[in-house]
Amino acid sequence: MKKLRVGVVGCGSIAKYRHLPEYHANKNVEIVALCDVVKERADQASEQYGGKTYESYKEMIDSEELDIVSVCTPNYLHAPVSIYASNAGVNVLCEKPMATSKEEADEMIAAAKAAGKKLMIAHNQRFVPSHQKARKLIESGEVGKIYSFRTAFGHPGPEGWSVDGKDSWFFRKEEAFIGAMGDLGVHKSDLLRYLLGEEIVEVGAFIETSAKENTDVDDTAVCVLKTESGIVGTLAASWSYKREDNSTIIYAEKAVLRLEDDPTHSLVVQYTTGETVRYELGKIQSNDSGGQTGSQVIDHFVASIIENTEVLVDGNEGKNSLLVILGALESNETKQIVNLKEELN
Repeated sequence: MKKLRVGVVGCGSIAKYRHLPEYHANKNVEIVALCDVVKERADQASEQYGGKTYESYKEMIDSEELDIVSVCTPNYLHAPVSIYASNAGVNVLCEKPMATSKEEADEMIAAAKAAGKKLMIAHNQRFVPSHQKARKLIESGEVGKIYSFRTAFGHPGPEGWSVDGKDSWFFRKEEAFIGAMGDLGVHKSDLLRYLLGEEIVEVGAFIETSAKENTDVDDTAVCVLKTESGIVGTLAASWSYKREDNSTIIYAEKAVLRLEDDPTHSLVVQYTTGETVRYELGKIQSNDSGGQTGSQVIDHFVASIIENTEVLVDGNEGKNSLLVILGALESNETKQIVNLKEELN
């Protein structure tokens, strides 16, 4: 079988630690093009993985016969690059958050549909084994009715992760659009939608910039969410946690599910009968040393193209997870609960 030809736009940390090594490890693809406005980054990646280097994503897409484009740019470029690639007839894997507005997300979805190509948003938390197991337990009805939840994603901030450190685009609103809520919060809005199997329809939020200096984006947020069936809970996203927290707890009729809340057992199910079941399913990815392992996102996307199957996180899924975060921003500004029902697909 002919290998799928991949071009990567943006050669910063997410490409370095996730996309490039995972494409390289997949026998069905070939990295043929790399693009970054800082050409030295593309050149360095090319030395390791091969591929022609570019400074302009348009030039790269126009010049190469690509099957896949991975969009690993600052957030404000997610939509323009994705739409350009879709219009050129290329399948797109875009990093999260999908876009900076509902309108951009809709344009991305429309472009991919018109081209008859796939658009997937790289929400990797759906592929975490503990999350997949918890979804099955909830879906099967084993834990009964879901009453509430609390989820958090926090760490010391992107300066320890981004190739530019404290000078990273993550801290500039014109490029990032949104801070910890876009970096971490959208992971959790997507995870909750996946775990619970229903949409989040109302959101209230307090969003602050309290831990980071010289930035105009949020670094700490707490949201109250309500699903369409009436499940209520909280979502916290922060760059102010000195130790990483990526946990989720689901409170149900017959059990409490603790996901990524125990250092050894990635899922702990505490049944009301008194029985506790502990699962060792492998650690979730983290920013700690050695914490970056295969996310399964790239393998899933490649397989979906080869086998012509649906992707787990398509454009509509990515948009509905984004809408929760946009609603949180609106709630913080208006000091009112925001209803998302009319916005959702």
